[in-house]
Amino acid sequence: MHVIEGAFATPRGRIAIVASRFNGHIVDALVEGARDVLVRHGVSDEAIDLVRVPGAFELAPVAEKLASRGSHAAVIALGCVIRGATTHFEHVAGAAAAGIAAAARAAGCPVIFGVLTTENIEQAIERAGTKHGNRGADAALAAIEMIDLYAKLHA
Repeated sequence: MHVIEGAFATPRGRIAIVASRFNGHIVDALVEGARDVLVRHGVSDEAIDLVRVPGAFELAPVAEKLASRGSHAAVIALGCVIRGATTHFEHVAGAAAAGIAAAARAAGCPVIFGVLTTENIEQAIERAGTKHGNRGADAALAAIEMIDLYAKLHA
């Protein structure tokens, strides 16, 4: 069996992070986790573009626009949707997931889903750099691996 998988090699090219401002205290920690992983894997800080959008709903169209331009090796979408007392959570979380998945299918580069969808603020904090790690860092690792995998699949 011939196995093809991505490696954690230093990626070439620019990487875009699209981050929502809503729940900014959580998302800022995700951004810092992603940036830290990228820099530790050899990406220069100057090769990272941070694009801010109002909320998680706006992540997908901006991620798709960036990915379709061909100027980035990967796009990482970071946000945080916390369940509340209304159905707003289902609409926003579902639209963000579906939109980012559609952007990933349409793009010529990896588009990574790094949106926390949690029941409460405590769960969000736990996934933004405390006891459950940093999901922004995980998203950056996925981007690095997928950049290498895409290169192998296009070779």
